[in-house]
Amino acid sequence: MISFTPRRFVAKLMHRLARFVAVFCALSVLGLYACQRQIEYQPGHSNPDPSTLGLRGVQVETLLTPDNQHLILWYAKARPGKPTVLFFQGNAGDLTDRAPRFAFYQSKGIGAAFLSYRGFGGSSGAITEKGLILDARTAYDWLATRVAPQQIVLVGESLGTGVAVQLAAQVPVAAVALDAPYASTLSVAQGRFPFLPVALLMKDQFLSINHIAAINAPLLIQHGTADMVVPFTSGQTLFAAAIQPKTFIALPDRGHEIIFAPDVWQREVDFFTHTLK
Repeated sequence: MISFTPRRFVAKLMHRLARFVAVFCALSVLGLYACQRQIEYQPGHSNPDPSTLGLRGVQVETLLTPDNQHLILWYAKARPGKPTVLFFQGNAGDLTDRAPRFAFYQSKGIGAAFLSYRGFGGSSGAITEKGLILDARTAYDWLATRVAPQQIVLVGESLGTGVAVQLAAQVPVAAVALDAPYASTLSVAQGRFPFLPVALLMKDQFLSINHIAAINAPLLIQHGTADMVVPFTSGQTLFAAAIQPKTFIALPDRGHEIIFAPDVWQREVDFFTHTLK
């Protein structure tokens, strides 16, 4: 008969526990890897007529991307002498949630072109970083046949700031405004999962920090100091890497909800008005 001493019993228990933890961690990593895009992107799928949301004077356009995806874009012309905003939303919801912002720009005479990315409401395709950047370029090329580049301004919120940054690094625009931006989605994910090799696992890293210095247009960044989604320090890091002219506005004790705040939108309008004088 084999007897177990307390020491041998504990050693065996610890060995089994270590194996369990190793298997659990491996499965967790595999699960996160497989589901990462479902975590990073949470699109809405509604595609209403803008008039049902109280919007007037909106053209609903369907754009064809070079890889044969169909994108929905809402467009309203600017008043004479006013710029047109090409807008890129965050990772969640759809254009329905951005109708108040669209209406706000209209009320100021600002033109508005709001893009529904691939995989979001009314648009075809699977969501990837490469695809979103291609969508942005498709929307810009469409808009640039109707509005001079010196009258096009880019606005990005949250995830959409990475889209705006990469586009602005490639094409001429009059100005860029970013609400709650990040240096990269990689750095945000590393902050949330410090125990995982995120740099090796993450597919869509949106390395804005590598593109921001290529923007040759006035830049405005607004960020809440209490942002729990995209850290305030990430926005500061991005700003530090940008070239002049640039403006950073810290919003004390405010969080990620600033992307839906009319005072944030108004500062953008003031910035564009001043920039395009």
